[in-house]
Amino acid sequence: MTTVTYQKDGRIARLTLNRPEVMNAINDDMPGDLQAAVERADADPEVHLMVLSGAGDAFCAGYDLAHYAADPDNKLTQPMPWDPMQDYQFMWANTQAFMSLFRAMKPVICKVHGYAVAGGSDIALCCDLVLMADDAQIGYMPARVWGCPTTAMWVYRLGPEKAKRMMFTGDKITGVEAADMALVLKSVPADQLDAEVEALAARMAGVPINQLAMQKMVINQTMEATLNQTQRLATVFDGITRHSPEGLNFKARSEDAGWKQAVEERDQGTFDWTRNRQIPGNRD
Repeated sequence: MTTVTYQKDGRIARLTLNRPEVMNAINDDMPGDLQAAVERADADPEVHLMVLSGAGDAFCAGYDLAHYAADPDNKLTQPMPWDPMQDYQFMWANTQAFMSLFRAMKPVICKVHGYAVAGGSDIALCCDLVLMADDAQIGYMPARVWGCPTTAMWVYRLGPEKAKRMMFTGDKITGVEAADMALVLKSVPADQLDAEVEALAARMAGVPINQLAMQKMVINQTMEATLNQTQRLATVFDGITRHSPEGLNFKARSEDAGWKQAVEERDQGTFDWTRNRQIPGNRD
């Protein structure tokens, strides 16, 4: 594992996303590394639970757009005509790697500081319990163009109407707002986040592994009846978003103007992706 570190701390396995120089942005290796770390903890008879966090200034800033969007040689967006099954194979593997957190026998606490956005929100929301710093932000901005959250965890955590509010806008919300919406378990001041996570982890660590596993399995079963079908549809749609006319225009804009400008224009709503031009009245 090169992008995720693993540390065993008594009954707790500590998994840390470890690309701090790019706010732990997801590259080709991270999904597999994350799954390997989860499987290692799940197989250890002394580990009762996992705590997942991010090194540096953020939990995870999503997919590494310098690689996936701005690089003209990256094949995540294929030349047309595109092969949807090739795209699906790649993204489904990533989705299943993130879902190892959900499917693990042992519970996972996710500690979010800074950002858990785009694909980073997929990772966080696959965990069993999410605690955020008040000033941290979570959202799925690619819902505006170039993405569909493949894990579909937004709707399972929020319900249809609140999930639509997030997906129809691509807005980011703070930890306080996320807790108020019941998207995450709790939000606390940033300087209290570590202590809050440690207190919860210590409380859970005193429960036998088999008890933790049975409670998790029973609760997850309420979601599993439809989860696989929903995620397959979302993964297909994610590929379509990147190969639609608007998705191809976003990719071209990222290559020409840089992914940071393309993302700013997407998030601020200042670019018409259908006509591939600035919206009149906005800056050039």
